[in-house]
Amino acid sequence: MGRNTRKRRSPLAVRAVAASAALALGGGGLIWANYYASAHEENSSPNTTKAAAAQVATISCPDVGQKLPDVPNQARTEVDGELATLDQQITDAYQRLATTRDAQARDAQFVQNSILQPLKDRRSAIIDRIKLEITRVGGTAPDSLSGLAGCNATTADQTQANNGGQQQGGGQQQGGGQATASPSAPAGGQQQGGGQQQGGGQQQGNGGQAGNGPVAADFVDITKVRPNVPQKARTRAGGSSGTFSSTCGVNANKKFNTDNVIVAPGVTNGAHHLHDYVGNQSNDAFANNDTFAAAKTSCSNQGDKSSYYWPVVRIQNGTQDFDQNNDGGGKEGNVGQIQQAKQAQIKFVGNPKSKVVAMPKFLRIITGDAKTTTNGLANANAHWSCTGFENKVQLTTQYPICPRGSSVVRTFAFQSCWDGQNIDSANHRTHVAFADAQGNCANGFKAIPQLTMRLVYNVPAPTLQNGQVKNAYAVDGFPEQLHKPATDHDDFINVFDENVMNKMVNCINRGQRCR
Repeated sequence: MGRNTRKRRSPLAVRAVAASAALALGGGGLIWANYYASAHEENSSPNTTKAAAAQVATISCPDVGQKLPDVPNQARTEVDGELATLDQQITDAYQRLATTRDAQARDAQFVQNSILQPLKDRRSAIIDRIKLEITRVGGTAPDSLSGLAGCNATTADQTQANNGGQQQGGGQQQGGGQATASPSAPAGGQQQGGGQQQGGGQQQGNGGQAGNGPVAADFVDITKVRPNVPQKARTRAGGSSGTFSSTCGVNANKKFNTDNVIVAPGVTNGAHHLHDYVGNQSNDAFANNDTFAAAKTSCSNQGDKSSYYWPVVRIQNGTQDFDQNNDGGGKEGNVGQIQQAKQAQIKFVGNPKSKVVAMPKFLRIITGDAKTTTNGLANANAHWSCTGFENKVQLTTQYPICPRGSSVVRTFAFQSCWDGQNIDSANHRTHVAFADAQGNCANGFKAIPQLTMRLVYNVPAPTLQNGQVKNAYAVDGFPEQLHKPATDHDDFINVFDENVMNKMVNCINRGQRCR
């Protein structure tokens, strides 16, 4: 923002910015500056609002891990650790971005010279180490890896565009995603219907209780969204129409951590956001297959020790939860009152075209992408809706505002094709895939039982007033991802007893309903 615009701010705006830069949430958490406090004052000029929208909102860095589909097994532990360091570097840079708004206003080159260039230098060093770890064990690092060091400063308008644009009264979600009990592919596209969202308009800047989202444009009144759920593919002769359900609770025992043993094994706070866990009770950064096999489970069927985990949902109502001053919590912009799902339904379904085969023990699957704000929507697989609307409307790039008597619903449909060999892959994606709309698995992959999950929450409906959202709810995420709904994701590690897995497969292939 230029100096002239800064001078036009009212004294109240100056005090608001100074206060936001000095206030430590919870008396000790990360200081989160919200430069946009002045963007919607009664006396602020249109130029002030426009300048605020153009201010840097977040940092966009290439996702190095997604460019590494083939890392030798001997190097994966070291590479995963280096990738976790890259995530921490981005978090540190975003925190510096969020706490230097005044310096940015005084110096147009501050972000480039003081944040982005040092970040690029640090990333270059880590990427060089990743290349060394791969080549040291006889592997070949991709030629393009060195070109992934640089990061960009992204404005509020750009982050909105990256997440599907704004939506006027809804619009149909392109590319896909079906309701929970059917085969699903990633959302893979933006939601149609441009223009400013009805009932409130866009909130400029980062917004949110911690200054890093969500904003008003991230919400939509679901009653104004056109139906967008496609018909399910019919089960053909030779298909598998049964289901197998597992009841594992709603994390009433409050097993939380900010680790992610799939993507960052051995790294504390590797997720940078808090996870709910049901099923396996020993999942943390240091767990291994032996740990999982020996663990207790919250599932009623003791033959299911699988681990099911997902980012928590919070209401940004000013409440300071237990992790207000913790890494992955308030120190990284994940603030507000943690919500426990009132229902967590776990169901495995079949394939409309073929029989399914057993999943290998310790198979790992991640569905969705926690970094869609910077990666785009190619791997997004978030589905948001409301009870009473699930068969008509599924949203990826906006959170629904549900009518009275209706609850918020998150659904996930995991990849249902497996390469027949690997329980994981270097980028945690290429060993599994989605079937196409007819149920075909490509590249010789085999159909496996498709995990579907449905999480239901009683959260108060947010309100949109004068371009601001009040009582917003949002999923936890990496701080630079701005709590966008498209960043929702879900994780699964298969620890079914072999006999129970075989029962599941037989049940699904015979068209039965089992648990």
